[in-house]
Amino acid sequence: MAFCKNGHLSLLLLNLLILILNTPQAIGCYTRIFSFGDSLIDTGNLLHAFGNAHLPVGRPPYGETFFSRPTGRFSNGRVVIDFIAEAFQLPFLPPYLAGRGPEDFEHGANFAVGGATALNNSFFAAKGMEVTWTDYSLSTQLQWFKNLLPLLSNESDHSGIMDTSLFMVGEIGGNDYNHPFFSGRLTTGEVRSFVPFVIDAIASAIHDLIKLGAKTLVVPGNLPNGCVPMYLSMFRSQNYEDYDPQTRCIKWINEFSEYHNKLLVEKLHTLRELHPDATIIYADYYGALMNIFQFPDQLGFDEPLLACCGSHCPYNCSIHCGNEGSTVCAEPSTYASWDGLHLTEAAYKVAADGVLRGPYAVPAIAETCADIADIEHCIA
Repeated sequence: MAFCKNGHLSLLLLNLLILILNTPQAIGCYTRIFSFGDSLIDTGNLLHAFGNAHLPVGRPPYGETFFSRPTGRFSNGRVVIDFIAEAFQLPFLPPYLAGRGPEDFEHGANFAVGGATALNNSFFAAKGMEVTWTDYSLSTQLQWFKNLLPLLSNESDHSGIMDTSLFMVGEIGGNDYNHPFFSGRLTTGEVRSFVPFVIDAIASAIHDLIKLGAKTLVVPGNLPNGCVPMYLSMFRSQNYEDYDPQTRCIKWINEFSEYHNKLLVEKLHTLRELHPDATIIYADYYGALMNIFQFPDQLGFDEPLLACCGSHCPYNCSIHCGNEGSTVCAEPSTYASWDGLHLTEAAYKVAADGVLRGPYAVPAIAETCADIADIEHCIA
């Protein structure tokens, strides 16, 4: 597999060196997974918050490939967190808002909510934006975890849970840029100025989790949004120079994602120095997914830049999936995008493989579990 351009290889090598020097000894298999994030990892929280009647994600064709019904996942099937749970032979994570009591979270919980941001909504309101999305930001999700933790353990330090749990902190931050970009009211420079604040919010959550006793945390970066159909449709350009000649993705949008990821990697390096007893893994979703757009034929993707579910307009994005008038492609596994903004199960599996086995996480997540068996079989 090849790495993307613009210094991405050197960034990954730097991350490799940092993690080799700072990775503690593996503690064994995980008994629980706790995840935080947005619609890329949500397994039903937004659906439980607002109900089927208000959300297309609660109606077919969402979920049709693997679950044969909508589950609140923004995909036709499994998302990254599902593949990770399968790899550690754990059940799929229940959405926190669907739980009735601590017995529902024996193997962990998913706090991610579709539309969620790393920053609180007050940040965007102060920038003059009209806030129309959920207020279940990263700080709210972290508070949910803090509320749940004492219900799962009677121990005062909760070490029995924290030591043996895997924490997925993200993907989060994408919506902090999606919302202002799609509103069309802010310049690229103005949105770019949000990035350090987003990174600080993610770092704050990681710091809090480690203070609570978390030992192993996975922190995914931003996706290559310049290859996402919604961005390709909304920011179409007549200027040939705006597009990467190999992938046909929009260069300046991908460069924005790379900027976020660069600052995130630097912040994680600082956090590792502050917390040498914790394993903090950067999950390079950008690098893993760029392989789809650089080498689609090798990975079985015939239409990497089109939405599978949508309408037959530029990039299939003019009518949203699940709404009247939308259609579904015959072979979702050959598409990278499910609904123009979220990935197909096939693309999520590419990202999951890359961080579970490497080389897009160092150490690979599977390597942090000393006695995991047959990783190839677990994520098949």
